[in-house]
Amino acid sequence: MTVSDFRARMTAAEDMCPQRLVLEHVTSRWGVLVLIALQERSYRFSELRRHVGRVSEKMLAQTLQTLERDGFVHRDAKPVIPPRVDYSLTPLGEEAAEQVASLSKWTDRRMEAVVAARDAYDEARADASSA
Repeated sequence: MTVSDFRARMTAAEDMCPQRLVLEHVTSRWGVLVLIALQERSYRFSELRRHVGRVSEKMLAQTLQTLERDGFVHRDAKPVIPPRVDYSLTPLGEEAAEQVASLSKWTDRRMEAVVAARDAYDEARADASSA
């Protein structure tokens, strides 16, 4: 698949359901963590990578670019040597970060119930397969 084919396919997907793509960007594994981190303060790329943890440079760059394109992240490239680029949230990004942070807090509060549900499910599946 060529780059132009990929772009055409992505544009067609955006045209069909743009809300779904935005939701995917905001709630992706790295999107959530980046938004929550940038809620605290602005970060340089390497600082953000260390703060988020276990994210490759490529994935962080892609995530930041996607969130910037959607209007959630502001990229401030300063014309100095060595180059300095800071990332921060836009007002729209602040709104999105509040929403995903709320979901993250709920997950923290309800994790015990999720673990109990998983255990019950796994036990029932094990019982059914041994019968």
